[in-house]
Amino acid sequence: MRQEGQAMRPISLSFGGLRVGLLVFVVLLLLYMTVTVVPAGHVGVQDFFGTVSDRILPAGLNVVVPGTRVVKFSVQTREVKETAAVPTSEGLIVSLDVSLLFKLRPEAAGRIYKTVGRQFEAVVIDPQLRSAIRDVTAEYEAKFLYSASREVVSQNMFKHMQGALAPRGIEAEQVLLRNVQLPPLLTTAIQEKLQAEQQAQRMRFVLDRERQEADRKRVEAQGIADFQSIVAKGISPELLKWKAIEVAHELSKSPNAKVIILGDKSGLPIILGDK
Repeated sequence: MRQEGQAMRPISLSFGGLRVGLLVFVVLLLLYMTVTVVPAGHVGVQDFFGTVSDRILPAGLNVVVPGTRVVKFSVQTREVKETAAVPTSEGLIVSLDVSLLFKLRPEAAGRIYKTVGRQFEAVVIDPQLRSAIRDVTAEYEAKFLYSASREVVSQNMFKHMQGALAPRGIEAEQVLLRNVQLPPLLTTAIQEKLQAEQQAQRMRFVLDRERQEADRKRVEAQGIADFQSIVAKGISPELLKWKAIEVAHELSKSPNAKVIILGDKSGLPIILGDK
């Protein structure tokens, strides 16, 4: 009997190890099925066999009901680029390179998943951007796309995208008009016109400067003439004689030898000399 008991121990121990292994496996499986990690800059939408939960999972470690599939959506700023050949208001075909910066609002991820799906960029954003480029460009002449007014064009495209994407929970951040290609003949004509306008502006500046200088000289000459007129009217012969006497008197104070004779039409000189 003792030998039989000793022979059964290894079998009992092997069954015990198997039970522990199974228990560990079940625990790990439950953890795998109930714990999910959402990357930074993303949110998770819970899909439980076709039923989408309104609770959006934030970035980090999250616990879910076993069997729930977590669909991850990026809420970071993203860029969509579009190149389109569209007509202007004159009917000229221009090629535009446009970029849209956008991001998905976290609270709208569940609604986007149910109504559009994960490929919402191709389904919603791309068609709306093409429509904005076409509609806005048709309102302007080609020269507006070539000059500094192109910023106004991109702003109108941005407003168009805001109105189209906001109801779906997508935030348009900025529209960039990266490049504009016009027909070669039109490009040359616009460049020549811009150069002519710049030259005319420079000439206007030069003429204004010369006109201001002439006005300054005219005012200066008038001031000198007025001063001379006032001086001529205000100085009498008696005052001039008195000033001459003052000058002679000051000279007489000098220690140098001198003879100073002052006289007028009366022939009565005034002689000042050193003793």
